[in-house]
Amino acid sequence: MPDTSPFIRLPDAQCDSLCLAGDWTLANYAELRSLIADLPGDAVKQARIDLSDIAHIDTAGAQLICDMLGVDRLQQVLSGDTGLNRERQTLLARIATTCPPGPDPEQAAANPLVEMLERIGVSMGQHWAHVIELLGFIGLTLSGLFSSLFRPRSWRPTAIAVQIEQTGLNAVPIVALLTFMVGAVIAFLGATVLQTFGASIYTVDLVAFSFLREFGVLLTAILMAGRTASAFTAQIGSMKSNEEIDAIRALGLNPLELLVLPRVIALLITLPALTFIAMLSGLLGGAMVCAFSLDISPVMFLNLLHDDVGVQHFLLGMAKAPVFAFLVAIIGCLEGFKVSGSAESVGEHTTSSVVQCIFVVILVDALAALFYMEMGW
Repeated sequence: MPDTSPFIRLPDAQCDSLCLAGDWTLANYAELRSLIADLPGDAVKQARIDLSDIAHIDTAGAQLICDMLGVDRLQQVLSGDTGLNRERQTLLARIATTCPPGPDPEQAAANPLVEMLERIGVSMGQHWAHVIELLGFIGLTLSGLFSSLFRPRSWRPTAIAVQIEQTGLNAVPIVALLTFMVGAVIAFLGATVLQTFGASIYTVDLVAFSFLREFGVLLTAILMAGRTASAFTAQIGSMKSNEEIDAIRALGLNPLELLVLPRVIALLITLPALTFIAMLSGLLGGAMVCAFSLDISPVMFLNLLHDDVGVQHFLLGMAKAPVFAFLVAIIGCLEGFKVSGSAESVGEHTTSSVVQCIFVVILVDALAALFYMEMGW
């Protein structure tokens, strides 16, 4: 029985063709892959291809030839005299027409800058689409919120009360503890630096300004982004994956009124209240450090706070709380509605909602700080 093992003969002095011979079948697939991998890089591109010595060929072998030569080169070879019978030539032609042309590896390797710019462009397009989607959802929520004001029957006080308990009352301990410790840390840092200049008394002003204007509302919003936005996304996403939202629509109910508005209203109530608690806790932490490290009594701390820090700083900090609350609630709910149906999708969108909320909160806070500075507030 003749040996029909596949082999590839490279061009030499006697023959200028790249000859494919033997059985190019599925049984020899691993051996064929090894032969193709060992070919020199320029052998396939420069040599003439001779297929006349192929003994047997099936779709697996034809696919390997197509991958080795490329669609354009294979079609060029088939347009000439291949030495194959009509059946084998038809098989190769069908493989060439069904396989999409692959990318040119040399061209891709030679243009890393083009690839980088392409990835940046795709990423920017995706982010812009997310911004448009977020703006559309904000408009839809505002429209539903204003329309529900004139329809008392659509109000859901029970759902709002439940969300207030979950997002507000249950978050008081962690918000108070965290801001208390941050206030103490800021007072320690201020005392360490200002004591060098004999101005340790201004530690009170440092703690008060930082917490009333920035840290109180910012830390609370970041905590709500990690705690509440993720909960909103997981809750709505689980309902989406279990087709409960489809059932709500089938009953003639509006998921926006049932799921989104109670959460938005609840967070609009609880986040300003938590911000107020955070400010008090931060000031308490700073007062404790001042009392033990700087011999500033609580009474003196309060007197300095009253004399040096105006109420406008408190109002400027509180003014940002409803904006942060609305954005955190909107992003958390939107990511929940974007869940595709699997548990993996719930996890991905939960992570995405937390990251987006923290980014948006810090961005808006920075813009507000610039605005306050330009206005002289």
